[in-house]
Amino acid sequence: MAEDFAKTRRCGVLFFLASMLCVPCGGQEMHEHPAPTQLGTVSFPTSCRPEVQKDFERSVALLHSFAYAAAKTSFQSVAEKDPHCAMAHWGIAMTYFHGLWDPPIRPEGMPAGREEIGRAAQMSGVSDREERFIHALALFYGRDGAAAPYHERVSIYEASIADLAIKYPEDPESQIFYALALLESASPFDKTHAKQQRAARILGPLWSKYPEHPGIAHYLIHACDNQQMAPLGLAAAQAYSKIAPAAPHALHMPSHIFTRLGMWDDSIASNQAARAAAHRQHDLGEELHAMDYLVYAYLQEGRNQEAHAIVEQLHTMPHLDEGDFKIAYAAAAMPVRYAIERRQWSEAAVLAIPHDAPPHVTAVGVWARATGLARSGHPAEARPEIARLRQLEEKLRGSAMEYGDYWARQAEIQAKEASAWVAQAESKTDEARDLLRQAAEEEDAIEKLPVTPGPIIPAREQLGDLLLDQGQPKLALSEFQTSLRGAPKRRGALDGVSRASAALEAAPTAAKPQ
Repeated sequence: MAEDFAKTRRCGVLFFLASMLCVPCGGQEMHEHPAPTQLGTVSFPTSCRPEVQKDFERSVALLHSFAYAAAKTSFQSVAEKDPHCAMAHWGIAMTYFHGLWDPPIRPEGMPAGREEIGRAAQMSGVSDREERFIHALALFYGRDGAAAPYHERVSIYEASIADLAIKYPEDPESQIFYALALLESASPFDKTHAKQQRAARILGPLWSKYPEHPGIAHYLIHACDNQQMAPLGLAAAQAYSKIAPAAPHALHMPSHIFTRLGMWDDSIASNQAARAAAHRQHDLGEELHAMDYLVYAYLQEGRNQEAHAIVEQLHTMPHLDEGDFKIAYAAAAMPVRYAIERRQWSEAAVLAIPHDAPPHVTAVGVWARATGLARSGHPAEARPEIARLRQLEEKLRGSAMEYGDYWARQAEIQAKEASAWVAQAESKTDEARDLLRQAAEEEDAIEKLPVTPGPIIPAREQLGDLLLDQGQPKLALSEFQTSLRGAPKRRGALDGVSRASAALEAAPTAAKPQ
């Protein structure tokens, strides 16, 4: 049924691009129901009391910018003011469902969300449209504690929201939440980006009508957060921070597109603003997320001192070991980026491994140590680290976590990369080349998750480095150029192109008899 619905909107990517270029400067129909300033404009009619309607729409605006804690508090306030407002409890339940984050829902979120959506389902006097919103989320949470695997639940939720969108084609929120559901159910192993393109075809025309809506711009950025579609997301990226400047995530999100396009100055400005706002609002996860993207962008511009200052600031920040993946990943990745991007292999070899971190976070640190040891001439010492990576891969593959297979594949790629450098250090050049080529092909076949700006160093960029070390500048140049098509303007690949080109120019001269 969702596919049939998509066909009715199959206006193609060109229409989507045209809609991006024709966005009006001011709002239109949604001005009748303005949300509070600096969060954007949302119109979401409900059967709740009229006096709580604006507060409810403000809560939805917060939800659309993933300000989950603030949205939860706001929805709770609506529920207190109107005890019969079923959609307030729907909203509270939605704040536990972080479909584009990792993990999409924390263990404590399942019983809490199920309880809230259960309350909403028991209330009478709701409209058919509201009932469908509630029913779809109830399907996601399930009826008891024995919930089905996440990917099954989110697929069921997507299908139910698709039915809602079909029933109410003129209701913007039904369409927007359907587009979000498509993104939430999209597989990182689908490099055709079929669901992302479908979401963009829904959101593009809507943005022409509702240019001040925070969710439309936000989800367009997420839909286009891949190399295939990134240019189509630039207009939304340039607009979102102006639509909802009070939300730290709205200030950060544009940098996803800026990173894809190699727009480092824009990414730095975006994440400086996001970090400051998140710090003021005591949102540690969002602050660390912005800092990680900021370190990445600084390093691409060679602004190493500024990157180092941020890494050093980690030592002064509390609560980095509380088990939250978003926090743990950023805190672990920043020191690794700083050492590896600067090619300081001995520094990488002694990086501390986070204690009590999730296995996919631990893998980042273990990979850095293994790579650093191998590339600094200590291949034997790298082998135990690679063995540990393989153990983490198996642990992830056998886990019940939502993206276990994805992170297991990442650990597998990391192990092949490190093994390639061990082989190179031991003069096993063919083995090294084969391993890194396998890693590059596997990495190319998987989309990154939003938590990271990308691999610490793309496997294909590493393959270019390896080929240069092996005296094959022509092949190296090809790999660096391919890597730049996937990650434009990365400093390491640009430097690789320069080194490979210089080696090719020097080769004929060196070959001449003296």
